[in-house]
Amino acid sequence: MGRPSVFVRLSGCPLRCRWCDTAYAFHDGQSYRLEDIEERVAAYGVQLVCLTGGEPLAQKSCRELVARLATRGYTVSIETSGALDIGGLDPRVRIVMDVKAPGSGESRRNRIENIGHLREQDQVKFVLADRTDYEWSRSFLREHTPGLRAEVLFSPVAGELSPRALAEWVIEDRLPVRVQIQLHKLLWGNVPGH
Repeated sequence: MGRPSVFVRLSGCPLRCRWCDTAYAFHDGQSYRLEDIEERVAAYGVQLVCLTGGEPLAQKSCRELVARLATRGYTVSIETSGALDIGGLDPRVRIVMDVKAPGSGESRRNRIENIGHLREQDQVKFVLADRTDYEWSRSFLREHTPGLRAEVLFSPVAGELSPRALAEWVIEDRLPVRVQIQLHKLLWGNVPGH
């Protein structure tokens, strides 16, 4: 967070999280050749590249694209819902995987076996709408992530859960997680392209 990054937003998503702030990515978008995407990324002159969506893994060429970007020397991450198989991604790519709490309306879609694919350089993110989501996530961590090496992020749903309240709960429970906010919303509001 806080470092300039190029976001490559891929269209399409099989989930419909209640609080999704990128619903335009469900269907809108244009088709590009992988070479064209690589050229557009290069034009920014930025080292960090993040593939996001929608759900980037819903696009059949996503795995090839992240591998090609990594081969070009970029530090590449992929933000995924965790509902699709993350196995077999290029090992140079950092994974930021969501675990959907009940407030999303999509917790039944969590693919628990994906946790076994996460490495030390990866992150697992819980986006939380309220105290119920927080408590569910705390229990999920205890049950499903013993020995997890990836960093754990708790992020409040903008406009629904106070970042301060979330931070206080984390401190009170001494959870080994990082509270994360959407910096782009703090800086630019909810403006597409930032």
